[in-house]
This record gives sequence, structure tokens and C-alpha cells, in this order.
Amino acid sequence: MKSRSFSEKDIIAKVTFDNQPSRANVQKRAFKDKIDAFVKTVGGSAYTDITGGLIQGAMFLNETGAGTKTILIFSDMQEELDKATIRDFPIKLQDIRVVALNVVKLKTDNIDPRRYMGRLEAWQKRVVAAGASEWRIVNDIERLDAVLGRG
Repeated sequence: MKSRSFSEKDIIAKVTFDNQPSRANVQKRAFKDKIDAFVKTVGGSAYTDITGGLIQGAMFLNETGAGTKTILIFSDMQEELDKATIRDFPIKLQDIRVVALNVVKLKTDNIDPRRYMGRLEAWQKRVVAAGASEWRIVNDIERLDAVLGRG
């Protein structure tokens, strides 16, 4: 049971950007610095609870009342759950952008790239069906500024 993501402690960084562009730019840089630091130090876990992370992120974002809501996912997008964890139910991501960052390819993906593409397509379908306003894959974290800059 290491690492179910339906927990506040699993939110790596959170920020509500100011309406004033100059303040928002400072906040975006600080947020990106937190993300960069996380990427450099993150380790693997026994399980990957993507659905739990999406539920937790959506709950947090909906409480903020933010106009633009974005969830960033750092994962290979292969959900791996223990037998006790239940996640096969519809989730609600109404008006939330979901961005998968640096989606790592698994060893099996190198053998058959269709597995990688199929995994991403399956998540896209699930996220869009849950009401997400957008699904994106960003493989270069340096392009994160462009994603966060959109309102």
C-alpha cells in the first residue's frame, strides 16, 4: 500500500496565480522552480495511483474557485494499484486541464511503441470523458511555461 495518491500529502506543488501579469510571472517562475527540484529528486513507488491523484487534484482545484485549473501529472501513465484500491469508476474533471509531463516510456514500450501510444490514448479518452477542458502531453519541461501561460 505504498503511495495511493488520494491524499493531500501527494500534491507536490500548488499555486493560484495573481491576476496582475507581473506578479503571476514571478509566481510561475517560483512554481517551475519547485517542479524542477521535484523532477531532480523524485523516486519511484510501489504503486501508481493516477486516478487517485486526479481526484485529489480536482477536489483541491475546485475548492480554490480558480478560473483556469490545471493538473500536472509526472508518470509513465501506467496505473498500478494494489488489490485493495478501487479506482474503476467515473471521475469528474469538469473544466480542468490535465497535462502529462515527461511521460517515461516503459521497457515494453521500446519493444512495441503501440503500447505507449495506446496508454496515452486511453488516458485521453478517460480524462475527456470526465469533462476535462484539455488533455496535453508535454515531453519537454522547458515548454511548461507556455502551458501555464495560457489562461
